[in-house]
Amino acid sequence: MCSVYYFYHVGGEEATLHPRNGGPSSALHESIEIRPYKRVDLSGGVVVEGFPSVGLASAIAGTYIVGSLKLTQIAAIDSKRFPSVSIISAEKPEFPARIYASEEHKIAVCLSEFTMPADLDASVAKAILSWSRNEECSFVISSCGLRMAKNDDHKSEDPVIRGVGSNEVMRRKLKSSGISLMNSGLVPGITGALLNEGKLSNSNVLALLFELRPEIPDAKAVVAIVETVAKLIPRIHLNLTPLYQDVEKIENRLKIMTQQTNELNTSLRPSPYG
Repeated sequence: MCSVYYFYHVGGEEATLHPRNGGPSSALHESIEIRPYKRVDLSGGVVVEGFPSVGLASAIAGTYIVGSLKLTQIAAIDSKRFPSVSIISAEKPEFPARIYASEEHKIAVCLSEFTMPADLDASVAKAILSWSRNEECSFVISSCGLRMAKNDDHKSEDPVIRGVGSNEVMRRKLKSSGISLMNSGLVPGITGALLNEGKLSNSNVLALLFELRPEIPDAKAVVAIVETVAKLIPRIHLNLTPLYQDVEKIENRLKIMTQQTNELNTSLRPSPYG
């Protein structure tokens, strides 16, 4: 039987993952909970974080990887702060945030249809890193869109992926994979939190950053992300042909689900005025 792990926020500091039995007191505030229900051997594997960031490109790319490699759902990511909804897919109920994986391909993908509350970004990042270390995975890949300045005069419609590594090992991996490094800038959200936590704990984290422009459809950014992930994990075979055909269909479906989930989450938030 799989253990259920909790990630607690205690006294302003994040604790480590604890099994349900013998863990901290249940009276402590629960932050992020990873609830595995299927055990697979992911030692030496890769974790891809595919939550929505600025736009849906990261989530669409993660969804495509899950479908292309036929990954199996192995865990739920849960919190009292997440919307109380069930995502129905292929006639089956699913948590709004999940982990899919394959022992054969040695890969896990974290997916969600809603944007995490910003104040949970660091907690989500720590939970993912703790889980990946517990599973003995080799590194974590996260992608994030960056809005371009209005006065930027670069007119290319092809998104450029740049990378950031949490340590020198990851920076060398980016360079050897032909991915340019980001020289300076600001990385927001879960991706930024993963980089910071990775640096502090010397965990292997790769961030893939792409520019968001009104003239560049999300589909092109999705293709660029998946192509870059394929470069970083050459042992897996990602058939990109269906991606070019299906990306708009996946995007439309995720937009509807994201809107519905975020609207419900907003309606359930307590009023600040009591």
